Amino acid sequence: MDEKSRKAILQKVAQEPFAKKLGLKLLKVEEGYAKVEMVFADDLENMFGMAHGGAVFSLIDAAFEVASNSHGTMAVALNMNINYLASPTKGAKLTAEAKEINKTKKTAVYDIRAVDDNGKLLASCQALVYRLEKPLPFLE
Repeated sequence: MDEKSRKAILQKVAQEPFAKKLGLKLLKVEEGYAKVEMVFADDLENMFGMAHGGAVFSLIDAAFEVASNSHGTMAVALNMNINYLASPTKGAKLTAEAKEINKTKKTAVYDIRAVDDNGKLLASCQALVYRLEKPLPFLE
């Protein structure tokens, strides 16, 4: 991945309103790979005081978004299948890593895992994108 694209993606994610709202931080991006983190804060709890599934999903989705668009062309989600396995403790730093496991001209499949700061697996996801033949608009 060229440095211009890497910097543009890092900057664009840092400016994303939803990412800001949830405290999502893009730590690493390479072609077909992304690592994103967030802290499980009080405002991300569900009615049981555990991490809201939507918060964990958003963390996973952010890593998926970056990894699937890391080739410099637009990719849009077609399907995400997530399994919630454990809930983190309050204040834990959560990390999601998305890894491309298959890519064709039109689609790509990603394995995404979310863990806490002790390495406990919180959620596992397999996701599919449709690859558009359009460059990322912010790279032009």
